[in-house]
This record gives sequence, structure tokens and C-alpha cells, in this order.
Amino acid sequence: MRVAVLGAGAIGAYVGAALHRAGVEVHLIARGAHLEALRRDGVRVLSPRGDFTARPPATDDPAEVGPVDHVFLGLKANAYASCGPLLKPLLKPGTAVVAAQNGIPWWYFHRHGGPHDGRRLRSVDPGGAVSEVIAPERAVGCVVYAATELAAPGVVRHIEGTRFSIGEPDRSVSARCTAFSEAMVAGGLKCPVEPDLRQDIWVKLLGNATFNPISALTRATMREMCVHHGTRRVVTAMMRETLAVARALGCTVGVTVERRLAGAERVGDHRTSTLQDLERGRPLELDVLLTALLELAEITGVDTPTLRTVHALSDLLALRSAA
Repeated sequence: MRVAVLGAGAIGAYVGAALHRAGVEVHLIARGAHLEALRRDGVRVLSPRGDFTARPPATDDPAEVGPVDHVFLGLKANAYASCGPLLKPLLKPGTAVVAAQNGIPWWYFHRHGGPHDGRRLRSVDPGGAVSEVIAPERAVGCVVYAATELAAPGVVRHIEGTRFSIGEPDRSVSARCTAFSEAMVAGGLKCPVEPDLRQDIWVKLLGNATFNPISALTRATMREMCVHHGTRRVVTAMMRETLAVARALGCTVGVTVERRLAGAERVGDHRTSTLQDLERGRPLELDVLLTALLELAEITGVDTPTLRTVHALSDLLALRSAA
């Protein structure tokens, strides 16, 4: 199996290191000082489960890698529409793109069934720009439950969690998913193939759609948002509205709001990816987290006043930070 990690940041490099440790031929695609460190020292993983170093080849030119069996896409979702030149050299007939993104994916209604089957969400796939670059037929969904951050160029700090749930949009348990899952497990990660990954998407979205924008607005960590009474009430209202949208789409989310809050509090003083992006002057990944959720609420007729308020505030922050 040949795997390319396109966007070998904190999550991508962690996955690449695990796959390399499993004996998979894996290539990391990165840039800048991070790439220089990967080439010089490999991926250094600092983890409560044990530190290790892996030395897969790293490049900034996908043409040096060529076609692979699986692309693990570690880019932010707001970079998908423009990643065509990087992705194209890695593709061949049958190449699967394992998209490790937060929020609602561009393929959400691909082979969904029911009245919304095939529907395109303008918030995450405007004018079909993402589908043109990554055909939904290539997509394997991936919901990341691991928390990592770049401690330094080439150094990944693994904070907690090793689960990467994957699944096909059509709910089949495919050979390509099974093969990728087995490789991930061999590298020490959890990678269940879920018959309906959309349930996992909503479980993860319960946290991402609430904690991520609020953390950017307040600069607070996961623990701080959970223990502050006022913020906890806002998060609770947002989560309940999110669950209402999921139910309207026929998706049963097997977790309660209190359980989701308790899990978030256990993460401790971790800064969300959105807060990290804000601090580093990067674009905020709000379209797939909040804008798409509000579009789904509009489609289903669900009232989401708290989500809309937080979206308005965080959207203004995103515009100001990009100026």
C-alpha cells in the first residue's frame, strides 16, 4: 500500500508516523520550516503513550511521489477547492481520498438517500468547486478524535485520543476502507470502519460547532469553557440546537449533551484548532463548522437562535482577522 499525506501538519504527520511505523510506504507532503525539520529529523511524536520518531520521506512536490492508493488529506477544509494542483499527481483510477476534516463534508449528501440525496451545500461546496477537485466517488470520510498540536517544526505533541473513524458515503464496508483501517491499527491507532459515519460526524460536530468558535471569541481552553457557568449554558443551548438539526435529517446521535461536555472538560487546557489558527494568523475554518450547520437548519426548518448569534460574532471575527 502506498499512502500520501497531503497536509502533514499536526494530525497528518501523526498519522504518517503511525503508518510508517506499521511498515506502510508513506510520503509526507509539507512545506516551510516544518518540511525542513521532517527531512532532517523525521517526525518526532511526544505522547503519553510513549515518544517515538519516524522517518518517512517528505517533500513539497507531490509529483515526486506519484500516484498512490490512499491520500490522507490533512489540509483544512477551506483549502480543498484550491488543492487540485497538489492532489492531481497523487491520483490514479481507484485512489481513495481519506478526508480528515472537521464539520460537515462536501460529500455529505452523496449517496445519502432520501429527499436530499445528491444535494450540494453552497457553504462547503460553492458552485461545486470542491467536488470538481475531489470527486465524491473518491471520498472516504474520516472523523478525528485525536488531539494533537505542533510543538515545534517536525515535532508533534499528541495530547489524547487515537481514534480515526472512517466510512463510505454510501454506508458500505468497502475493501479500500478495510485496507486503510488495518494499516492504521497496525501503526497503533484505532480506525473503525463505520457503516454510517454521519453519526460520528454529528458527535464530533457537537463539540466543533460550539467550542471552536467560542474559543476563538474568548481565547479560552476546553476546560475553561466547560467550567465557566455562563459559557457552559451557551454551549449547552448550541448543542441542543445542533442535535435538533441532526434529528431533522434522520440522524440519531448516540451521545447526550452532558456526556459531550464531560468529555470536553476531560481534555483539559487544550486550545481548539480554531483558536490555534487565530493565534497564528490563519483563516478560520468556520464554513464547515457553523455556516454549513445553519444551512442544514434552513433546509430542515429548525430554529437555531443561539447558533446564529455565535455565528454572527465569529464570522465578524474571521473577517477582521483576515483583513
